[in-house]
Amino acid sequence: MIRIFKIKILNYLCLFFLFTDTILANSKFSNEEFSINFFRAPSIGGEYRKGQYSVHAGYYVTNFDPGITIEFYKIGVGYWFLPMDIGSDSIQPSSFYTYVSYGKGVNLEYQRKDTIMFELGYRFMIWRGLSFRFGLIVLSAEGVATELNPTPGISYSEFF
Repeated sequence: MIRIFKIKILNYLCLFFLFTDTILANSKFSNEEFSINFFRAPSIGGEYRKGQYSVHAGYYVTNFDPGITIEFYKIGVGYWFLPMDIGSDSIQPSSFYTYVSYGKGVNLEYQRKDTIMFELGYRFMIWRGLSFRFGLIVLSAEGVATELNPTPGISYSEFF
């Protein structure tokens, strides 16, 4: 039941992006950005963005089942789109993002397994460089069921 709900949310997000007019993109990204990510999205680690493309690396934790934490080392690339100024106290725009990442499982059934992860989400700029992210991730590894999970995150960025 929960899995069907998560799939519906992902489908609604995808439809939103397909039918969103570029008029919503009313702001510009800074040329470069360096972020320290303190929580799950995209990982606990660092991220560098130039223009609309980014690279990230870090440590990723998730819970597919309550009370069971699964850990990964994660590296990937991202694409940022539809920047918009929505009235926060930040001089940088909030925006949507998507990532494709490679992960190496650290524990439990994912230990030493190679994984591929696709993530889609939104970053809301709160104040200066502080931001909150919310997205969904699809994680796939050989021999393990494909999982869909939410990916909240908290980050701080410096813009150049």
